[in-house]
Amino acid sequence: MTELHTKLHDIYDEVARRNPGEDEFHQAVYEVLNSLGPVVDKHPDYVDRAVIRRLCEPERQIIFRVPWLDDSGDVQVNRGFRVEFNSALGPFKGGLRFHPSVYLGIIKFLGFEQIFKNSLTGLPIGGGKGGSDFDPKGRSDGEVMRFCQSFMTELYRHLGEYTDVPAGDIGVGMREIGYMFGQYKRITNRYESGVFTGKGITWGGSQVRTEATGYGTVFFVDEILRSRGQSFDGKKVVVSGSGNVAIYAIEKVSALGGTVIACSDSTGFVHDPAGIDLDLLKEIKEKRRARLAEYAEARGSSQLVANRSVWEVECDIALPCATQNEVSGTDARHLIESGCQIVAEGANMPCTPEAVKYFEDAGVTFAPGKAVNAGGVATSALEMQQNASRDSWTFSDTEARLAEIMRRIHHRCLATADEYGQPGNYVAGANIAGFIRVADAMLALGLV
Repeated sequence: MTELHTKLHDIYDEVARRNPGEDEFHQAVYEVLNSLGPVVDKHPDYVDRAVIRRLCEPERQIIFRVPWLDDSGDVQVNRGFRVEFNSALGPFKGGLRFHPSVYLGIIKFLGFEQIFKNSLTGLPIGGGKGGSDFDPKGRSDGEVMRFCQSFMTELYRHLGEYTDVPAGDIGVGMREIGYMFGQYKRITNRYESGVFTGKGITWGGSQVRTEATGYGTVFFVDEILRSRGQSFDGKKVVVSGSGNVAIYAIEKVSALGGTVIACSDSTGFVHDPAGIDLDLLKEIKEKRRARLAEYAEARGSSQLVANRSVWEVECDIALPCATQNEVSGTDARHLIESGCQIVAEGANMPCTPEAVKYFEDAGVTFAPGKAVNAGGVATSALEMQQNASRDSWTFSDTEARLAEIMRRIHHRCLATADEYGQPGNYVAGANIAGFIRVADAMLALGLV
């Protein structure tokens, strides 16, 4: 890690001391603070008035028990979380993650990143995140429903369209959102559409919400290419993951002329030099909820490589779309040696600090998740806008708005990096631009 600005050392040390064992949260805070040296020099009041210290402490942290009955009639107990991190720009906004790896540090890292991601969209939404260590994989619909109802029986009291608006994340799709929104409606006796995003189209959802994070990731990379007078035509792309974000990133890359030649899941990756068959991938992952081994069996031109890193595949553009810290220093070296030109994070913090340093030293363009994958929350905010006006937009209209938001984020990152003497540095541009908008709002609102 590079050295922090002298005025930021104590702030980071305080974060590490007050949040022991939360490594992902420490990593996220350090990454942002590491960009803020030029800002502190130009605006010392951000330190003097403790804006940065306040920004690193959530407004509210909620931890609760989630008891539920499985299909055998046995009682199961999970832990639920909601971290309402910062509401200076609007109501808390961020997804719910259901995965065995979830603990408070993961939720705080995601919530902290969400502050700046939401700020970069230019929309009036604050930052928050939540979830549970519940694993929906292998559970029946009845078990998932009973868990979601129990989860919402506690969490509902902290939510509201002007307070905190959750959405989906890993392990939480339209099914889970439906069960939670149904329980919220049942308890509150209100059809408050704007309290959840990621809803079904027939009951208040937005067109493009399912595709938004993957599409937005590719729109951002398309802007990088356009700034160089290039396009996706002829580009070989590797995507990690094969869930929602990865599938729709693959779809949009293909639509723009690129070829996605590999994707992965927890068992390994498939390498398909002819290009991933999107229809087959959707059939296996979205309908059957099966492993990529079935893709390889059905697709003669592909090869399944078990228990290996997808970043070993030679490519022009890499899109990590799975989970945090999936791209190691070794992976980064593989990508650099294979001639990769652009790495853009479709997931939240999928590249380790070591990997990012390798990319920067090698001159590989690296774009961070808080900018690249902001399309999901941007479209959630558009869903809130439609709910508030009792309106519904077409797919093409919503996609056009998403594309414009991603163009603005790209422009804002580059312009801010230039302003603070780091031209072309997307990390610095995203961190500084996201921070300043929130920090100025916090100063305007007083000591809150």
